[in-house]
Amino acid sequence: MRKTSLALAVAASTLGLSQVAFADLVGDTKVSLEARNFYFNRDFREGTGQSKSEEWAQGFILRMNSGFTEGTVGFGADAIGMYGFKLDSGDGTAGSGLLVPDRSGGSQDNYSGLAVAAKAKVSKTTLRVGQMQFKNQAIGSSDGRLLPQIFRGGNLVSQEIEGLTLDAGYLDEVNNRNSQDYEDMTLNTYSFSGIKFKGLNQSNEFIFAGGNYKLTKELTAGYYYSNLEDMYKQHSFNLVHVLPLGEKQSLKTDLRYARSTDDGQSNVDNKAFGAMVTYALSGHSFGLGYQQMDGDTGFAYIGGTDPFLVNYVQIGNFAAKDEKSWQARYDFNFASIGIPGLTFMTRYLTGDNIDRGTGVSDGREWERNSELMYVFQEGALKNLGVRWRNATMRNNFSRNIDENRLIVSYTLPLM
Repeated sequence: MRKTSLALAVAASTLGLSQVAFADLVGDTKVSLEARNFYFNRDFREGTGQSKSEEWAQGFILRMNSGFTEGTVGFGADAIGMYGFKLDSGDGTAGSGLLVPDRSGGSQDNYSGLAVAAKAKVSKTTLRVGQMQFKNQAIGSSDGRLLPQIFRGGNLVSQEIEGLTLDAGYLDEVNNRNSQDYEDMTLNTYSFSGIKFKGLNQSNEFIFAGGNYKLTKELTAGYYYSNLEDMYKQHSFNLVHVLPLGEKQSLKTDLRYARSTDDGQSNVDNKAFGAMVTYALSGHSFGLGYQQMDGDTGFAYIGGTDPFLVNYVQIGNFAAKDEKSWQARYDFNFASIGIPGLTFMTRYLTGDNIDRGTGVSDGREWERNSELMYVFQEGALKNLGVRWRNATMRNNFSRNIDENRLIVSYTLPLM
């Protein structure tokens, strides 16, 4: 911590900041180090080609979020330092997404990255410029492997009006979760998405603008417009209502609708509707979801990101052309019976009516996920998390998959 404070002090002196301004900058700074150990195993149950993807890796993620200097306009900086290295991979089992691919079809021994963003704040409005993660209706940086996906650009977030959050951004490059280089963004393609291109599938401009407004204590509405240059334009709507039903009971309704159209170099044409209703009772949660795709293509989103879909799960997105899918989900928080830190989730999804082309039967698929997680609450292992994620996916148009992920993570607050 002393070294961190010293470094910030030198930076503040260099910038000519006053002692009061520096105190605010340092006093509100948060620094943490996450160690993430990740084992990934995906078995392909039939067919030709690679029979298994299996890798084991260790990653470290250092996060620093500074405070702001004092004054009408406050200045600060955020940073994410990342380093990952291989523990086990080979014999044709690479390709898990944990590590950077090499030219021989295997994986590189290690990789690293640094994301730095300068920020300025006026009242309750903050501008960030640099490299950062995003999580909103228009774009969701993926953090489902060893190291997170990072985008380069700018982001403006304003909360001047109570209950209203306005959000806008401009992005030009992405550093994917199994890469150490920034590159152009792409439009995601997947089985029977129906998406085609007139030229190259790449773009160096993505813009979004929107926000969320808390209409009442129980009801929140959201809207975002986004555009991946030359690829697609999208209007995304979201409505979330939480109805209290009594002591330790509630009913949550999450409605989502998105309209996607082409932007000159693709044939994107999609209407995506999704709904998830969840009944919570003490530590139990019971959910039922429905998702439907209409139009000439499936859902459009940036490659490698997490799409804003209720039926986007561990392996599949259930967003193929004309697909209709259902989800049943159950969660249990063991804190309700005196075991804090232990949680369990299981869900089953089934989709059909997928357009596979003229003269071919409709596509069908199903997926089952289970997840067990425990975070130590006290003692020498406090903040150590152990998570096991299991998935089974079957369909009539591609290879069947059995998958297991074991993730051990520990977050150490440094400041």
